[in-house]
Amino acid sequence: MYEVLVYVYENYGGGGDSPDRHQLGRRLSSAGFERSDIQQALQWLDGLDCAAGGIHVPQTPDAPAATWPAAPGSLRIYSPREMAHLGREGIACLMFLEEAGALSPELRELVIERALAASDEPMALGDLKIIVMMVYWRMGASPGALVLDELCDDAGRRVAH
Repeated sequence: MYEVLVYVYENYGGGGDSPDRHQLGRRLSSAGFERSDIQQALQWLDGLDCAAGGIHVPQTPDAPAATWPAAPGSLRIYSPREMAHLGREGIACLMFLEEAGALSPELRELVIERALAASDEPMALGDLKIIVMMVYWRMGASPGALVLDELCDDAGRRVAH
């Protein structure tokens, strides 16, 4: 499913040019994706649309669309299910994005909800990053160049100097 989501993000980034679900399914099939992966991805995208319906992303001309001040004194407590599913690295990634002002509490909750909906198994960090990118895409938000680099960077392929 994640390969399908990456394809959708790369080919329809920004959300404005995304075809309807039926047409998107046909295009994904033409691109060579398995029918089960396409169906799973389209259901996940429908869930994203439904969950994102009431969230507003502030747009300012001076700052990236996804810049929010951290809520002073707030603390997010993760449930045992969330901790098991997201893992230490995933929770650390979400905390980093939120503390950097790149992920609002509302979008963090949307990411967590969609991560839990993605599978029943513990999530790999790379898969969580794909979900974060899909949430940004759906909301029409831009994470900023440095955050985008962090989300797209494969730490396993880095070379130490």
